[in-house]
Amino acid sequence: MKSTILIILITFLVLVSCKKEQTKEVIIPTNTTVEKMMQIDDGRLSLKLNAMQKNHQLSNMRSHLEAIQQITVLLVQENYDEASKLAYTKLGSTTEMRMMCASFGDKNFENLGLKFHESADKMSEVFKSRNKDKSLTALSNTLGYCVQCHTTYKQ
Repeated sequence: MKSTILIILITFLVLVSCKKEQTKEVIIPTNTTVEKMMQIDDGRLSLKLNAMQKNHQLSNMRSHLEAIQQITVLLVQENYDEASKLAYTKLGSTTEMRMMCASFGDKNFENLGLKFHESADKMSEVFKSRNKDKSLTALSNTLGYCVQCHTTYKQ
């Protein structure tokens, strides 16, 4: 009887110690993980930006994305005038946007950026027609340039 209890106790202790080993947390330094992720070659072309340029470009892309989201809401609300104004002022080919596209030193990137901004100008004009289908098609066309750029380039 004592040997049976001893075997059960030893078995229990072995199982508990094994279970503790399995749930042991492994800590990987964050900077190592980030560095490895950034080294992955996904086939996109690097713009070889410095830290300041990267932050500025990220801010710009987020601003563009926010404008697209706001335009989508305005189209749902059938507020075409505001959508048109927003498309031109936030995404259109303003002097500031044209200069920014030219500042990266990559002609293909610049041309793609200019096409994006020109498509936003056209989108702005289409919104004035108050035609939802044509407006959504114009929005899709502009988003197509976003997809093409993000598929081709990385910071």
